[in-house]
Amino acid sequence: MTVATPTPASAHPPRLPLSVAEARTRYLGGRGYLAACTLGLPTIDTIAAMRADAEKWARGEACAAGYAEVVERVRIGFADLVGVTPDRVAIGSQTSVMAAVVAASVPDGAEVLVPTGDFSSMVFPFLAQAHRGVVVRQVALADLAPSVTANTWLVAFSLVQSATGTVADADAITASARRHGAFTLCDTTQATGWMPVDAARFDATVCHSYKWLGAPRGVAFFTATSAFADRLNPANAGWYAGEDVWGSCYGPAMSLAADARRFDVSPAWPAWVGAEPAIDLFRSLDLAEVRAHTVRLGDALCDGLGLARLGQAIVSWPDAGGTDLARLTAAGLTASGRAGRARVAFHLWNDSDDVARAVAALRP
Repeated sequence: MTVATPTPASAHPPRLPLSVAEARTRYLGGRGYLAACTLGLPTIDTIAAMRADAEKWARGEACAAGYAEVVERVRIGFADLVGVTPDRVAIGSQTSVMAAVVAASVPDGAEVLVPTGDFSSMVFPFLAQAHRGVVVRQVALADLAPSVTANTWLVAFSLVQSATGTVADADAITASARRHGAFTLCDTTQATGWMPVDAARFDATVCHSYKWLGAPRGVAFFTATSAFADRLNPANAGWYAGEDVWGSCYGPAMSLAADARRFDVSPAWPAWVGAEPAIDLFRSLDLAEVRAHTVRLGDALCDGLGLARLGQAIVSWPDAGGTDLARLTAAGLTASGRAGRARVAFHLWNDSDDVARAVAALRP
């Protein structure tokens, strides 16, 4: 049985744009929840879809073919969300696993350039190639673009830094990479969902959807241009990467998909059921409006704390002892601490009341 790929029109009929205010009504809670950068919240639709799927499974009515149709609809939806065609999207469960496919394909002795302090899922897979002579050079994010040289094979970076929320200068990085003949791999996990993301500007991207997209953990995506994909070895190839998925369950022959599906990792089925309404919600939004909403709240917090405005959805500041994080927690707010910093994030469900509560907790 070959996986049937529905057309975009039949899988996702056109809909009217949804405003941020309307999107807020899709959540059960969120008041005081400032941790989308750690774990997103599900919508009512995602909760309902997963509950219905669990009940269907319990009745013995769930089937692999049905899940495969869901996966293909989500693939199409994500492709539309980030501006690429579905044939350029591979599916999996973790960003590190997908980054590892790229890392395993870096030529022996080649250089990979990464920002210092980037999330380990974008660093460790490349450090693990040291036995082949792969060199990982780490520089400050602000120095990434000017640090690309003719020796650089790949620039791997997160579009939004996990620890600080800093937005990388993707235009400068990609332009520098092109000038020096280097490829780009961008992790959009901390960006996709609160700001517009164009995956087509990079040679490859990875994205986990359990943060800003509010999907269940275990739904991740990999995009690649055809030219870059041809340089990659599908090291994780399994039955789901086959041209004919259901005809690829047993050896000895291997016939992988000709497009990005050859990098697919078999999906954790129930998670994709929850991901479908999550991805559909964000496809319905004007992400420029979402960015304006989140940045407005982030900048308002900076104003209240006497910090320079950052223009970010994630706001973090030094908090080595965890004092500020403890104050936020004591005030009933959910925040996080990373790399010796307190970290808060604003998303669809947040408003100015959340900013006021955070300022009151930190500056009583």
